[in-house]
Amino acid sequence: MNSEYEMSLNDYLAVIKRRALLLGLSFSVILGVSLVIAITIPPVYQSTGTILVESQQISSDLVAASNTTYADERIEIIRQRVMTREHLMRIVDKYNLFSNEGKSLTVSEKIDEMRRAISVSLVNAEVKGRGLATIAFRLSFDHQRPDIANKVANELVTLFLDENIKQRTERASETTDFLTREADKLRVDLEKLENQLAAFKQENGNALPEHQELRMNMLSRTEAELKDVDRDYKTAQEELRFLDLEVSAASAGLTANTGASYSTADAPQDLGSLKAEYAQLLSLYKEAHPDVRALKRQIAALEASGADGGGSMSPVGLEVARVQAKIAATDARVVSLAAQRQALLARMESYERQILQTPQVERGLVTLMRDHDNARKKYEEIRTKQMSAQISENLEQENKAERFVLLEPPLMPEKPVKPNRKKIAALGFFLALAGSGGMVVFLETLSQRVRGADALTSVLGRRVLVSIPYIPTQTELSRRRRWLAILVVSAVVIITTSLVLLHLLYMPLDLLVFKALARFE
Repeated sequence: MNSEYEMSLNDYLAVIKRRALLLGLSFSVILGVSLVIAITIPPVYQSTGTILVESQQISSDLVAASNTTYADERIEIIRQRVMTREHLMRIVDKYNLFSNEGKSLTVSEKIDEMRRAISVSLVNAEVKGRGLATIAFRLSFDHQRPDIANKVANELVTLFLDENIKQRTERASETTDFLTREADKLRVDLEKLENQLAAFKQENGNALPEHQELRMNMLSRTEAELKDVDRDYKTAQEELRFLDLEVSAASAGLTANTGASYSTADAPQDLGSLKAEYAQLLSLYKEAHPDVRALKRQIAALEASGADGGGSMSPVGLEVARVQAKIAATDARVVSLAAQRQALLARMESYERQILQTPQVERGLVTLMRDHDNARKKYEEIRTKQMSAQISENLEQENKAERFVLLEPPLMPEKPVKPNRKKIAALGFFLALAGSGGMVVFLETLSQRVRGADALTSVLGRRVLVSIPYIPTQTELSRRRRWLAILVVSAVVIITTSLVLLHLLYMPLDLLVFKALARFE
């Protein structure tokens, strides 16, 4: 056949007429298979529950929550913890899932089927200050039986809610326990530093920097006292030298007169008067008092100088005794002033040594105080966090923090979610058209026959003068009528089947008719 020949509309109609049986059979087979598939695919029901992510009931300015992760992150963590082999196998065994599928599934295959049947979808919304945030999520389970789908969905919703409470409570408890252990460690360290600080202060109590001003004042006062003692010491030594001269003169029988006479108070006294004065001083002072001791030595000197039984002495002896008593008193005073001077010098040396030690002590004290303050601040900080964590734990235990609330429990599904039999039937119809048409086109492409007078003219290059039409025999006419009847019956069966499927799968025919008529009114 000449490739330049183009088929006309009559040729196409002739092809359709000649291949009508093949077209009808192929279309019927493909459509029938599609309808059988749409009908025989088992329905899958889906039960869905909606869980709301409810924000913290108490203001976060008053009580801060310990769990600060985003909702979608928490949902994913809970999903992983719920969809473990242990939980899923418990549900599979409880409801005897995947046991009637015609083949024995392994445990891993059952777990995979279970995970494919579970779906978690987030519900997001625009939240002021946070942007797109998760406010809820839907938990679904697919199964061929609606009651099983509903039961398993409720089981999964319960697991999610319980796992959320468990996770938040465990996290809050772990936070509190960790902060409690840290607070105990810091408290032990703080007590050690306090003991070290107390021991350091006790060891260097005389050189602490806070007493530096007091030590300086005490040193100044001691220096002033030392000056007074030095002055009195020198005066006592001068008086002692003068008394030595006086006793020498009295011993030689001379009257110690330096241009001034003795007053009545300096006149020699007898032994009885001295003893009376000694008794009077004992009533006022102790025996260690310098005046008492001086008077006692004076009495002893008078008694040793040869007082007679009548208690009278010569004037020279009395004068010598008086001067010797003064010398003894002055000696005692000199010794006392020397002791006071040595004590004051030792005290000054101690104060100076403490003042010199103060910078070094202050350096060690500052180091200990700095460590103590740092440890105390850390302890107070961790204690504050511990109290906050304890409040957060109480918040979680009382379910006052951010929580999952079952907004809509899983309901018994009324119709399957898949397969979509309408789409399968519609797809089968178009596949039947395309398949039957493609088969006819393929067969006509392989055929080498000449189609009509125009095709013969194109092949021979000459014009056809006469065209004799095909004259069918009676046998052919009978066969044609038989095939026509078969096609009519097939068409009636197909149409009837389509109407039945339409009535059962899509909408009752009476409602469909009323709905169609309403469109034309």
